[in-house]
Amino acid sequence: MNRELIPLAANGKKKCEAGLTLVEASLRRVQRYDPSRSYTPDELEPYDALADRFVRIVEIALRFFRTYEMLHEAVASDTLRDRLHRMEKLGLISATSLWLDMRDVRNRIVHDYLPEQVAEMFGQITGPFAAELARFRNGLAGVDISPS
Repeated sequence: MNRELIPLAANGKKKCEAGLTLVEASLRRVQRYDPSRSYTPDELEPYDALADRFVRIVEIALRFFRTYEMLHEAVASDTLRDRLHRMEKLGLISATSLWLDMRDVRNRIVHDYLPEQVAEMFGQITGPFAAELARFRNGLAGVDISPS
């Protein structure tokens, strides 16, 4: 275990917990996105907040995974898929493929899409991705960053 990484991993865990709290707050404020509706800027605010917070938590989690992997394995995976697979084996996430999908949606959020595509992305964020983030929070609760 690389003891120099302990403070970095502990900070990453705290950032994940804070980011998850913000996503959960946004999830409570949004309703199903209706692609046929014309939203006012005020009505779009909760969706914009959710999208931003979703992007942020995916980024924070991926950085934490890298640090956590280095802390416990002393070697970095060659690919994101390998790193996610390792996190799945450690019980931090439930499915590598789901996190790859989350990363893909994170990448697509910054581009303009047709309303139907936006509705699909929000459906993923409020559905399977929200459930996965809740599972991640539970897995994170069991993470011990202290020196062994």
